Amino acid sequence: MSELTDVLSAITTLHQRGERMALATIVSVRGSTYRRPGARLLVPEHGAPVGNVSGGCLEGDVERIGREVMADGAPRLELFDLTADADEVWGYGLGCNGAMELFIEPAEHAIATAAALRTAIEDERACCLVTVLSGTDDVAPGARLLRHADGSNDGGLGSAEADAAASAVADRALAAEASAVTEVDNMRLFAEMLEPPPRLLVCGAGHDAVPLVRYAADLGWRVTVADVRRPFLTHERFPEATGFLDIDPDAVADAIHADRRTYATLMSHNYLRDIEYLRSLLGAELAYLGALGPRKRTIQLLRDLDRVDAIDRIHAPAGLDIGGEGPEEVAWAIVAEMLAVRHGRSGGFLRDRRAPIHTLEP
Repeated sequence: MSELTDVLSAITTLHQRGERMALATIVSVRGSTYRRPGARLLVPEHGAPVGNVSGGCLEGDVERIGREVMADGAPRLELFDLTADADEVWGYGLGCNGAMELFIEPAEHAIATAAALRTAIEDERACCLVTVLSGTDDVAPGARLLRHADGSNDGGLGSAEADAAASAVADRALAAEASAVTEVDNMRLFAEMLEPPPRLLVCGAGHDAVPLVRYAADLGWRVTVADVRRPFLTHERFPEATGFLDIDPDAVADAIHADRRTYATLMSHNYLRDIEYLRSLLGAELAYLGALGPRKRTIQLLRDLDRVDAIDRIHAPAGLDIGGEGPEEVAWAIVAEMLAVRHGRSGGFLRDRRAPIHTLEP
């Protein structure tokens, strides 16, 4: 989500300067590819591109096509086939065994919904962006409709009938929580599901919380730091934090409206405070709850709360087993574990995986 925010910010800035630009978006993939649908590359008329759509092998060609799109103003749907049989045709020699379809358009098409999309991201609201890849006489490629989870729309495709069709497609994507390319009423549409970024609650503002906040924020997560010691809760100490809580520990879950996209870590290093943090967090439906320190310490916390039955809900000690030492390595281990939980993975070695890395199969 942070990459999308960067692209939207760049589009707005360049538009205000009156500069031309092209936007390339991956809309579908087949086989093994470096990026997935929704990845973007913004090609400005002047200056460096923003974002990426590959590991570097396609950017040059995408930039070239983007400049052609800037010149003629016509959107293009391009297929980049990197399968072994097609390597010589494309001249990449990569053997990635995958193909991707990119929609490359004048980025001005995105202006109509950019502000509303940024607001939805900032307000942490789910939405679906529907982009016309190929249209009709009444609906032009590049037209957009932003559908919100509450049923409201921003932008539009140019007709009430097309808007109704796009809204129905978006509602299905929102319900499935998945993006898809769909054909309806002679239109080819890319329905891109955009979920709010995960939220992380860090309970404890000690020195070991600093890298954890930074690494999670680098992923675009919204990070709140809680501690009863108000002097520790400063933007100088945690410049990447989006919020601070200096309230009673037993009220933190309610204060942040903890839900299934909320991740939390106990790292106050104070036993009595951790009991109260844990009491509050066990009452919420969290995506992840981790606790620093030995597992026997967490078990004792649960005994004092008469909640030993909840031990399987807690990742204790928090983090993947990578042998990390020191605040930075421990923070990496915790962030990696939270990502594994988010994506339904075990956190093992990719070399041991028998299925494609972007599928849920083991």
